[in-house]
Amino acid sequence: MLVRVLRSPKKADTYLYMPLTAVLSDLPEPLQPLFSPEILVTKLNITPARNLASISGVKLLEHLETEGYYLQIPPPVESLLKRID
Repeated sequence: MLVRVLRSPKKADTYLYMPLTAVLSDLPEPLQPLFSPEILVTKLNITPARNLASISGVKLLEHLETEGYYLQIPPPVESLLKRID
């Protein structure tokens, strides 16, 4: 499946994977302003065998087929104060 990857201009390290032919108005209402204006990062051909850093190709394809998109957000920041013993 051909997908495009968009970067959010409003949230750091937040990316949206969607089918190449999909449009932002296909997204749920709360997501649309996060990716407007569109900032294209890349276009990819996703196959079940292709694994990305944060998700497998199989899971990404499942998200794209069921939800119509995949939202990649950064992991929560761990407090350094909790690490002091």
